[in-house]
Amino acid sequence: MKDLSRITETFTESVIREMTRISDSLDGLNLSQGFPDFDSPEEIKSAAIQAIKDNWNQYPVTFGEPELREAISVKARQYNGIMCNPATDITVTCGATEAMIASMKAIINPGDEIIIFEPFYENYGPDGILSGATPRYVKLHPPRWEIDENELEKAFNNKTKAIVINTPNNPTGKVFSEKELLFIASLCQKWDVYAITDEIYEHILYDQSKHISIASLEGMDKRTITINSLSKTYSVTGWRVGWAIASPKMTSRIRKVHDFLTVGAPTPLQHAGIAALNFKQEYYRSLQEKYLASRNFLYKVLEGNGFNPIKPMGAYYMIADASGIIKSLQAESDMDLSIKLLKKTGVATVPGLSFYSSKTQFTKTIRFAFCKKPETLQKVDELLKRI
Repeated sequence: MKDLSRITETFTESVIREMTRISDSLDGLNLSQGFPDFDSPEEIKSAAIQAIKDNWNQYPVTFGEPELREAISVKARQYNGIMCNPATDITVTCGATEAMIASMKAIINPGDEIIIFEPFYENYGPDGILSGATPRYVKLHPPRWEIDENELEKAFNNKTKAIVINTPNNPTGKVFSEKELLFIASLCQKWDVYAITDEIYEHILYDQSKHISIASLEGMDKRTITINSLSKTYSVTGWRVGWAIASPKMTSRIRKVHDFLTVGAPTPLQHAGIAALNFKQEYYRSLQEKYLASRNFLYKVLEGNGFNPIKPMGAYYMIADASGIIKSLQAESDMDLSIKLLKKTGVATVPGLSFYSSKTQFTKTIRFAFCKKPETLQKVDELLKRI
């Protein structure tokens, strides 16, 4: 029989989702995949039910229901400082995941390169490959996950088409500063490069961190694709309603790709999303307070059980150095470490290798997701004591 797609041999399935499957099979406590184990807000659940009852059950406008695009436009202007026309600048997609691949497919040509900060959310590398681009990885240096400006500048060249930014960052919790974003913006303008920025954790911030959208910086509005979704801020990761904001020229291409990838995001959930985007500021303050308490609690738990965690400034993940427990678990790789930790304690995590381009190195790190109920995190403390 003829060969199947060779490109699919260049990357693996999601390690994060694989760890969820393994956790489920072992009845583990899932701190691997980033979804809450608490209830979504009642207001948007009621809005979704009402939308179904109101017969919003057929195909939507392919690139997003007009009312949702209007709500996105208002929120982007008020919170992000991004001026965008809902008629020409916004594409509603099946989650931020589809927004990312549709955006890359819309701008990449064979031979193009994209810059990705490492460690990175595991979708970005395969997205680049599937789009025909060659990824170039630039390290974020722990423990503050800083950019080396010289390293970043050397990554830009005439083949560079785009740079992918995720702020707040998964898996590190890094929040890119204005200084860093201005430097990135200057390189984008010098080399005529686009910025694709994933901002789905924009409201999950700690310790006076401030979210800045690179599209709001001078000279970047026409060369930035800003990606977001309902999933993380409103605790509805299964709804799959996301969007991409870009100039009309890029948006027209994103919409074409989106149309033939998925046709449209779920119609009733788009209408429910309008209710979410109209939440008052108190909702976002409460969200931050809840996750701040979870972050601080998990940090102490990990410190007390032999780990060396790095405190995140945003998002709801924590990277921890597990060197102190590797010998007791007799772990020989990152994946082996996560599997043995799960079997020993019942706590599922993500091996550090998932977030690096090299899948053979032993980073001795694992990622914990703390978007969980207080009683879940208390149970984690009890389980980790089995080490």
